[in-house]
Amino acid sequence: MNYREQGAGNREQKNRARLLGFAGGCALLALLAGCRQDMHNQPKIIPQRGSDFFADGRGARPQVLNTVARGQLHEDSYFYTGVVQGSNGYREEKDQLPFPATLEVLERGHERFNIYCTPCHSRVGNGLGEIVQRGYKPAANLNDQVRRAQPLSHYFYVMTHGYGAMPDYAAQLPPEDRWAVAAYIRALQLSQAAPESAVPAGVQVQNLRDVAGQNNLPASFAQPWSLPQTAVQAYPPVASEGMPGMAPANPADPVQINRGKQAGGTGK
Repeated sequence: MNYREQGAGNREQKNRARLLGFAGGCALLALLAGCRQDMHNQPKIIPQRGSDFFADGRGARPQVLNTVARGQLHEDSYFYTGVVQGSNGYREEKDQLPFPATLEVLERGHERFNIYCTPCHSRVGNGLGEIVQRGYKPAANLNDQVRRAQPLSHYFYVMTHGYGAMPDYAAQLPPEDRWAVAAYIRALQLSQAAPESAVPAGVQVQNLRDVAGQNNLPASFAQPWSLPQTAVQAYPPVASEGMPGMAPANPADPVQINRGKQAGGTGK
């Protein structure tokens, strides 16, 4: 075999290898394309789209009659709503927890209250939380006569649906936590207004004035709290829109003074 014949044979082998490689590549591409198409067109229900599988053409299916999804059997309506059907046909609130008020419940309510409630209502519930002192609308004083007279489920209902400027906390607090917070609010109210005769035997009671003296605190420590003069209201307070128990409006409101000056007055 001469060199010319040997070169022709090598070229033929190379061409054959190229042809086989090209055919194999095409087959692989076809296989991959087929798999990808199958993934796109797999039989599944896509939300908000129709379906040929069901006779009514709808992909979303109605709930099966006489069935309840797991975890959604709300048999205790009072536990989930905080209201009952009254004898007059209207919804009524009750001064009752749907479960025993144990120490664990109060501790849980204390923890949740400090997280979600104190920014507005403060740790003692007087409505003078930190964000109120920085311009937010004054919150309700949970220790006044109006709030103490409210039934327990009232607080559950307010946390569920919101009230006035207060948003609802249904997303942050599940029903059991809302009841725990309501129980703690009642305990907090009792602690702020309980007579000395209600204190259990063996427990020492100290007056705030004595506590202030022992710790070298100013006499104002034992006085009712109020908004500091440096607090900036978000808008001028309106006396007519106040609610019983709400923190008093700050008389030295810089916003009100500035608006008075702009109107040509003295701002006083």
